[in-house]
Amino acid sequence: MRIAILAITAGGKKLATNIAIRLPNASLLADEGRVGEKFSRHWQSFDAFICIMATGIAVRSIAPLLVDKARDPAILVLDELGRNVISLVSGHLGGANKLAEEVAALTGGQAIITTASDTLGHTALDLWAKAQGLRAESREALTRASARLVNEGELKIYAEIAIHSLPPDLHQTETRVKADIIVSISTKREEGQLLLHPRSLVLGSGCNRGTPREDFEAALTELCASLTISPLAIGRLCSIDKKNDEIGLLEFAAAHGWQTEFFSKAEINRLTHLQTSAAALKAVGAIGVAEPCALLGARQNTLFCGKRKWKNITMAMAQAPSMLSEQAPEHATI
Repeated sequence: MRIAILAITAGGKKLATNIAIRLPNASLLADEGRVGEKFSRHWQSFDAFICIMATGIAVRSIAPLLVDKARDPAILVLDELGRNVISLVSGHLGGANKLAEEVAALTGGQAIITTASDTLGHTALDLWAKAQGLRAESREALTRASARLVNEGELKIYAEIAIHSLPPDLHQTETRVKADIIVSISTKREEGQLLLHPRSLVLGSGCNRGTPREDFEAALTELCASLTISPLAIGRLCSIDKKNDEIGLLEFAAAHGWQTEFFSKAEINRLTHLQTSAAALKAVGAIGVAEPCALLGARQNTLFCGKRKWKNITMAMAQAPSMLSEQAPEHATI
């Protein structure tokens, strides 16, 4: 975490120096200008800002820069004696709550944390989901579920994968329709349920040279809709190594935040039980691209979805063995 420290008064600057010396990856912002100008200059360069100043000054300075809690940096506000360390913005996702506790330990002060889940001792669903590698289909639904947990004290969860270290206020249920939270690659849900997706699917893809990102997006949308699964459940994109410089493919992966992995034709051709694609064999010397790369990327022998074809693209999917869904795969074990 890259941390910037801002102070206004002489006492505040002394405290800022002491914190910067003891806090890893912390930098003093000593450049000239008004507080608001400093925030504007450095907003994109740091993950957290420690503001030793009145809360009102900090609030007025950062207000024009705030976007949403998933992207805003953590903001702390301290008095110049370090007695009160206030987690002001991005308490959970931005890490402000945790940072407030760390800074309070350095100053001998009190971390002031006002998020309801922390105050009442409930699970912070956003942090728990992140730790489990799960992605929420809707941020609004995540907020509503978090509020229900605070108000009701517990929620029921239905999971198609093994969930480790389930918190005491989340209770597993075997009945999908009765669940408040669904952990699944599927997009199917009842009204009011929160969908959390494990990033367990591996997308294998082949393409003709020069295929633009937009064509990949259109193919993926069609594929996911036909399988009633979410693209948020994909964690990796794999292809043959001859495509590791394919601009459209790389832009496609980057836009979704996927890992990429590329395999040689020798690695692909070891999968002798797969049906050979004459087109792939002629073009790249491999028995195929989409299906074998999906299997190699998932370290799995079973395809979740066999090869689908578009004009310039092929796609197939496999699911990582550590997070296998109960949803039946389209193909049998190869």
